[in-house]
Amino acid sequence: MINKIAKVTVYVESQEHAKDFWLNKIGFVLRLEQPMGPNFSWIEVGPKDDESTTLVLYSKEAMEKQNPAAIAHPSVIFSTTNIEVAYESMKQNGVVVEEMLRMPFGTMFTFKDQDGKSYLLREDK
Repeated sequence: MINKIAKVTVYVESQEHAKDFWLNKIGFVLRLEQPMGPNFSWIEVGPKDDESTTLVLYSKEAMEKQNPAAIAHPSVIFSTTNIEVAYESMKQNGVVVEEMLRMPFGTMFTFKDQDGKSYLLREDK
């Protein structure tokens, strides 16, 4: 049976810009980077304290040639134990963040990556 989510693939315009965003603005670490041909690499990044799940920053151009139907952006929800600190840190790093949502079932906000794709960050209690 399935016991965890291992990888989520995000199709990006520029792997270098995406890597810079996730490493230097969000604070992820590089888990793996290896060439997959002359023009792109397999790049995996993830939270420094969680080795079980990674984002694969895959070339959108390469995937459009391999499997155009796969390009749809996935819905990705990240979690944090301190939403206030995460929010302020992202803002200070120049990440586009939307207003904090305080709901009866949790506190969360949406942020955008280097290509303008939206992600949700939610506080785990």
